[in-house]
Amino acid sequence: MLAWLAYNAYSRPTPFFNVLLIGFTQGSTYALVALGYTLVYGILQLINFAHGDVFALSGLFATTMVGGAVFGLSDTSSTLGIVGGLTATFLIAAAFGAGVNSTIEFVAYRRLRSAPRLSVLITAVGMSFIVQNISLAVYDVNARAIPPLISGHSVFSIRGVEYAWDAFFVVLVTAPVLVLLTWLVKSTRQGKAMRATSQDPEAAAIMGINVNRTITFTFALAGALAGIGATLYLVEFNIRYDTGFTLGLIAFTAAVLGGIGNLTGAVLGALVIGMIQAFNEGPFWFSPGSDWTRSLVFAILIAILVFRPEGLLGERTPEGA
Repeated sequence: MLAWLAYNAYSRPTPFFNVLLIGFTQGSTYALVALGYTLVYGILQLINFAHGDVFALSGLFATTMVGGAVFGLSDTSSTLGIVGGLTATFLIAAAFGAGVNSTIEFVAYRRLRSAPRLSVLITAVGMSFIVQNISLAVYDVNARAIPPLISGHSVFSIRGVEYAWDAFFVVLVTAPVLVLLTWLVKSTRQGKAMRATSQDPEAAAIMGINVNRTITFTFALAGALAGIGATLYLVEFNIRYDTGFTLGLIAFTAAVLGGIGNLTGAVLGALVIGMIQAFNEGPFWFSPGSDWTRSLVFAILIAILVFRPEGLLGERTPEGA
């Protein structure tokens, strides 16, 4: 693979670096979803398979906010109106995703914390289909999109290598969100409660930490990341009721690749998966094409689970081993 990348970088440098930037942008979006998986797993050792569907539902909700009767934004709106409308949409979509995800935790998962792992797994898969069908019932089968609010003009152009503003906007939003999340988890009182609950819920409760509230906050935080990620996804793509299923599995693979439960690992895994997808679908010699993207992603997932289940940055534990 390294030889193939080196050959394409040497023979076709302009498409190579353009595709590299596309992969970086895609990976930034995947990172927000992957962090939701890794936050929940880190505190409950639970794979919330409904997370991708919360992403899709939040994105569909965001389309009604941006292009609907609420803000009614279009490419002819004023700059101030677009900035204000998008900012409000990010906040509302984050609150909506947080509310949906915390409701799922309260209704479906809270009563199963001491249940066998198989029961929780089946419930998570069931919640995924429930949320997906709610999206289908409310927003029908058609894909939804928002007007091109962010300019498609180039931020820079160097020897044919271009990076558009709409792609750069994804990175501009994602980077501070990731920094803020890292600060929250590592430096705040609530973040310390999350880490203590992750290590030992019983001991955390004895020390005065409200475990139920901490877990609910974690689910809400993961849902907020899904809402922000879905709104960013709409800047470049459209979304429909089943978008979250495939994208959620890709983001889950990214979280496993980086080390499930590790925030930095989730971001690294998402960037790697974004690059793999971009180069697989790029205009290069012997590129498999988009029909093979899912196969490659899940082959990576299987290989990681077989040969390095702790991921790139995770630590091997007796359970994980």
